[in-house]
Amino acid sequence: MAEICHNGDLLDLNDFFQMEPKLRQYEGDYHRRYQLFKERLSQVEQMEGDFDQFTKGYQSYGTQRQANNGLFFREWAPGADELYLTGDFNNWNKTSHPFTKKEYGKWELYLPPRRDKTPAVAHESKLKLVILTKEGEYVFRISPWAKYVTKRLDSVTYDWIHWDPMHPYLYQHARPQKPRSLRIYEAHVGIASSEQKIATYKNFTLNVLPRIKDLGYNCIQLMAVMEHAYYASFGYQVTNFFAASSRFGTPEDLKRLVDTAHSLGLAVVLDVVHSHASSNTDDGLNQFDGTDSCFFHSGSRGKHSHWGSRLFNYSSWEVFRFLLSNLRWWMEEYRFDGFRFDGVTSMLYHHHGMGMSFGGGYSEYFGMHVDEDAVVHLMVSNHVLHTLYPECITIAEDVSGMPGLCRPITKGGLGFDYRLAMAVPDKWIQILKEQRDEEWDLHNIVHTLTNRRSQEGSIVYAESHDQALVGDKSLAFWLMDQEMYTNMSALIPMTPVIDRGIQLHKMIRLLTQSLGGEGYLNFMGNEFGHPEWLDFPRKGNNESYTYARRQFDLLDMDHLRYRQLYAFDRAMNLTEEKYGWLASPQAHVMTLNQEDKVIVFERANVLFIFNFHPTYSYNDYRVPIGLPGKYTIKLDSDDVQFGGHGRVSNDTEFFTEPMYFKDRPHSFKIYIPCRTALVLANENIDNCY
Repeated sequence: MAEICHNGDLLDLNDFFQMEPKLRQYEGDYHRRYQLFKERLSQVEQMEGDFDQFTKGYQSYGTQRQANNGLFFREWAPGADELYLTGDFNNWNKTSHPFTKKEYGKWELYLPPRRDKTPAVAHESKLKLVILTKEGEYVFRISPWAKYVTKRLDSVTYDWIHWDPMHPYLYQHARPQKPRSLRIYEAHVGIASSEQKIATYKNFTLNVLPRIKDLGYNCIQLMAVMEHAYYASFGYQVTNFFAASSRFGTPEDLKRLVDTAHSLGLAVVLDVVHSHASSNTDDGLNQFDGTDSCFFHSGSRGKHSHWGSRLFNYSSWEVFRFLLSNLRWWMEEYRFDGFRFDGVTSMLYHHHGMGMSFGGGYSEYFGMHVDEDAVVHLMVSNHVLHTLYPECITIAEDVSGMPGLCRPITKGGLGFDYRLAMAVPDKWIQILKEQRDEEWDLHNIVHTLTNRRSQEGSIVYAESHDQALVGDKSLAFWLMDQEMYTNMSALIPMTPVIDRGIQLHKMIRLLTQSLGGEGYLNFMGNEFGHPEWLDFPRKGNNESYTYARRQFDLLDMDHLRYRQLYAFDRAMNLTEEKYGWLASPQAHVMTLNQEDKVIVFERANVLFIFNFHPTYSYNDYRVPIGLPGKYTIKLDSDDVQFGGHGRVSNDTEFFTEPMYFKDRPHSFKIYIPCRTALVLANENIDNCY
């Protein structure tokens, strides 16, 4: 096992402060955070002895089958007066099988094997914990370490199912290498079907994985896998942290999904929710031991006023064990390749980001409003993951822009690989809602796409699941709205609305990917301009599944223009795969002409040209370039196969002239049609990375 504790490592802030000199006034804060981080690691060594076992709490807590088929149970319930196990195995006798109380709030129980040497609790049988609270009340609970829970159709709460199959799934394929250029397909298993029902892991494996591979994505971000009682929460109100959601299938089904993805060279990242937990008591962590605290802060500090959920006490030793073990569980048991940490802003600050604009003042990131327990917890989480799994991918959902979030811990950071560029989709939606095409401020768009911290990776996206939810609309629906119902046929001429929508949809996505970050994300279905919005079944819509699905069947109809948008998205990803601009330094913007509505920039020795003007095309438009040679078109948004008008001859060769232009030593002239994006590469350079 890799050595986790490196207490001799020194904090080096020189490069950090050179890039952002104003941070130097907070040098003491960085040193204090780093010292707290080192102390936390040392405490594990001193108190637990073995960091590996400490972060594998799932091997000693919950239910453990021994070599002789005896079952050992351990729980942490410091507020309980008594603890019992009940279930199918004892005909639901509440008090016949008591736990023994140990120190530090721990409880243990051993069930010997049956006479036939089989376990006392059979695979797929139901269990419950019975807790006698300080108030003298008996309450039923599910083990926080439960690996599988299900719900009957006629029931409100979930049941704890003992999951211990005789023949567990055996993995066939190794994890793929960590992609240099990260192209993420954000997906939700339950809506991954055209049918009006909850789709399954098996459906995703059979029908969706091949699409993702064909599209040229190299990473999947799976949402809503951690069990959540309320389907419409989109998986963000987690009730059972070690259980894969049973509404989509069994744990073995999920393992097969991940293994199959690996066979296709696709990394799989889990959307992990450690920022809060569901307030459910009967089938969640809330009041697990009968008290208001246990896993959470007590009182108002332990409740998120906006989300209606519970907030973890990151200073608690057993919460520390629980959450770190949870990360390792998903890495070890299900072979995930990393995590997208949800709600990081809520974790970092006592105000949870509520009512904050985060205008960029450095004082926003330091002081009493910062939750340093959570900061240190995230540092340790990243340290453990990257030490034990060097190829692990960690992504932070943070809207605050905290400096150093994605820097190495020894360089003043929290250790994440990437942060989500959350301002970008908001900007695109704002533009489409509020501005006519002629009013688009290209300077503001480029600033939004390039305004990110140096040496900190960003995952950029034009839209995600947030923009698809009911109350908002996808980019395609903002662009084309109701005409998507009647005018998406390629058998009829494009209306002005459809023409505009298709051209801008492609340009927005390409500009976002090429200029905006070090990784790119797409929410499932948006690659082909999925119409309408996303709305899960709930009382407000009569429990309808009409909008809780992705209409992949639209792609199976040859005459619909959705196939053209799909084809462009695929070509965009495959072109990025060849030239690797996401893995390259930030772009150099050379032309930013507001009147012409033209943007020209270089990245990864590739030339990008965008003409956003709604009506003006430009003949012999001079564009600057750094390196001399012959340039050819590698991607043309106006290509007929992508729903364009075919106004550019893609076999044209462009030879540079030694004419200094826009601070570049070379240039050439090119025809740029209106609402068109072109990607050109130098034929004299091996651009593949």
